[in-house]
Amino acid sequence: MNTLAEVSGNLATIGYGIAAIGPAIGIGLLVAKTQEATARQPEVSGLLRVNMFIGAALVEALGLIGLVAGFLFT
Repeated sequence: MNTLAEVSGNLATIGYGIAAIGPAIGIGLLVAKTQEATARQPEVSGLLRVNMFIGAALVEALGLIGLVAGFLFT
């Protein structure tokens, strides 16, 4: 029975690692596209930055939901 509990804990850790890949890719794309848009139109960089931070907060919420789900379902 102890071995099953150890495997279950390891699976939750692996599950969170997989769940963290999505927000990492999302933030990478978000910052890349913001940099690209700023290079194309520097005059709207302030508005783009604000929108990027709002989007980053929403994407990070996915990572936190993955973390909480790992604790809830173990």
